Amino acid sequence: MTSSDTSGNDAESRRILDTLRLVKDDSGTTNVLSFAALDSVAVRDGHAHVSLSVSRDDAGKIEPLRPRAEAAIAQLPGIDRATIVLTAHRAPGAPMPAPGGHRPFRLDQPANNPGTPETRPDGKLLPQVHAVIAVASGKGGVGKSTTAVNLAAGLARLGLRTGMLDADIYGPSLPRMLGQSAKPFVEDGKLIPVEAWGLHVMSIGFLVDENQAMIWRGPMVMGALSQFLGDVAWPELDVLVIDMPPGTGDAQLTLAQKLSLRGAIIVSTPQDIALLDARRGLAMFEKMNVPVLGVVENMSYFCCPNCNHRTELFGHGGARRQAEESGVPFLGEIPLLADIRASGDAGAPIILSAPDSEAAGAYTALARAVADSLRLTPPKTNGS
Repeated sequence: MTSSDTSGNDAESRRILDTLRLVKDDSGTTNVLSFAALDSVAVRDGHAHVSLSVSRDDAGKIEPLRPRAEAAIAQLPGIDRATIVLTAHRAPGAPMPAPGGHRPFRLDQPANNPGTPETRPDGKLLPQVHAVIAVASGKGGVGKSTTAVNLAAGLARLGLRTGMLDADIYGPSLPRMLGQSAKPFVEDGKLIPVEAWGLHVMSIGFLVDENQAMIWRGPMVMGALSQFLGDVAWPELDVLVIDMPPGTGDAQLTLAQKLSLRGAIIVSTPQDIALLDARRGLAMFEKMNVPVLGVVENMSYFCCPNCNHRTELFGHGGARRQAEESGVPFLGEIPLLADIRASGDAGAPIILSAPDSEAAGAYTALARAVADSLRLTPPKTNGS
């Protein structure tokens, strides 16, 4: 298999489901799917990334079977490597939404939501979400979306019920970075979020061809964002991570006006030209009375995989100094690694696909810092 992309492919999912049913414990009475449900599948360049939804009580039962399952999947035609990650959102055995039971959503046929969206006492949307946070940057190209995806996956990995909204209408990247191409469906007048890697996600990229240019004026963009807030059936969540578009424009103002944002995270690279725009982002949230949870320095340094020599390609420490000057927390450094780029292209967040890697460690520390800042703790489950 030279180069392929089968993420979201029903036939591929069925093939892997059949394989998982054959991977049994030593007694031969139970298999992987006795304790877990298939959440998502992405196969690129012969590497299968498989997410299984499992309760915390059953996670220990899956661990001894995981190496066997990965080996079995790697034997399938067209696959030479497999990685299985465990998430804890959908109850094991709960069926995926049946496409035949819903109608697909189309941009030219809005959801036509009956009634008024539920609001908080302050009139803001999404009362069922405990904390809404924005991941922003003053400019594009600093790795904001990669940071947002791995942060959201990290929060989910900590046991938090997590959603993610791709608010970049002109340049949506969430479907590719999560390995999903499924079209959302409408049920009872509401868009149903796509589920991927334990996250409930929504993006304009799920609704249009990825090669289609979004040549929209501001009011159309604002309308789409409003629909993603009021016309999407977001479940009860501990945290919703919003991947903001770059800059300081209408989209940011709309989201701040319609949502009760608990905080914002600014992503920057270390060099001065990026920090200039990061300062604008900090100033924007200050004017909107949104607390800044901290600053992340992305692409902080490059470590050669052959000799381990560390090179600071874009300088180093600029984001930390900016955080100190602005009086906000510094949330950490993310290294510049080829594996981070490759995992995004492959549709499998590196914090899940390579949980023991240096990059995953950095993103995990970021997720813990954000959860601690927001005082978020996983919900208790029966027996816990």
